[in-house]
Amino acid sequence: MANPVKPTVKTELVPLLLIAAVLIGGFILYPLLPDQVPTHWNFRGEVDDWSSREFATFLFPTIIIGMYIMMLLLPYLDPKKERYAEFAKVYHIFKNLLVATFTVLYFITSLAAINQSIRVEILVPLIIGGLFVVMGNYMAKIKRNWFIGIRTPWTLSSEAVWQKTHQLGGKLFVLLGVAMIVVAFLPNTISWNIFIGSLVTVALTPVVYSYILYRRERP
Repeated sequence: MANPVKPTVKTELVPLLLIAAVLIGGFILYPLLPDQVPTHWNFRGEVDDWSSREFATFLFPTIIIGMYIMMLLLPYLDPKKERYAEFAKVYHIFKNLLVATFTVLYFITSLAAINQSIRVEILVPLIIGGLFVVMGNYMAKIKRNWFIGIRTPWTLSSEAVWQKTHQLGGKLFVLLGVAMIVVAFLPNTISWNIFIGSLVTVALTPVVYSYILYRRERP
């Protein structure tokens, strides 16, 4: 069966160029990196995890390539594959956006290992926050499927519940993104509480909301 999202040179050019940039960048950065490379920072911008130069240089590109291949294969594997044609444009936007985000994160964290003045604790929340804002604006356009979107037993059981839940979920994603952008500039004690509160709200609210909608639909 043909891929319902119909990948073409136009739709795949950007992610393929980004993957090429990551691979080339990895080989350029490798000799510049220290033997132990920071791979995780806490909210205070302090490094709390390290890895070898080889691991830090080539794991991220491998993850990006794997994620890209997975996004190409999901429409084939989904029992509701025919629905992907209804939001193919959004699917390509999500795929390209994820590859772009991970590519930028790779270069930021790699360069931060070379130049410690790079404020990872500010740049990463800004990038991830921007990702959620953009994704939130497209959430309502995702049609019912088994892999992409807010998948609960109740959204998967009802077209109306799926649609209404994703309308709310899109707004919550935008709010979470804005919250992440804001907390990047707030004191650490405040930013952590806001982040956790926002994350829990976005994770739980659509689940509860979809259940309530489903029960109203089937009293």
